[in-house]
Amino acid sequence: MSYFMFDIMGGTVDEPDPETMRRVLDGLVQADDEHPDVSLAHESGWSLSAFGDGLLVWENPDEDSMAPGEIRDVSREEVLRLFGLLAAGDIASAEALSWQR
Repeated sequence: MSYFMFDIMGGTVDEPDPETMRRVLDGLVQADDEHPDVSLAHESGWSLSAFGDGLLVWENPDEDSMAPGEIRDVSREEVLRLFGLLAAGDIASAEALSWQR
């Protein structure tokens, strides 16, 4: 399975390990209006975007029938856990969360 992350400045990191995911997520301390999030994208088309205020967005731009979902006040550790699920291709576990659509 292939996946990659976008860091706070939009740079890509191919198949980051958990420690690299943590470092990319740490970049949210530098978030601003122009660079508000970091994200992890999977080859399936699904992605998770994390914002500095605890917002997490789940979406698949290739899936027209599925509106993006969001959850607020997500802890850093939960974001890392979900990044790990998506990186492993466990779409069903991520999709099973209580996404607000």
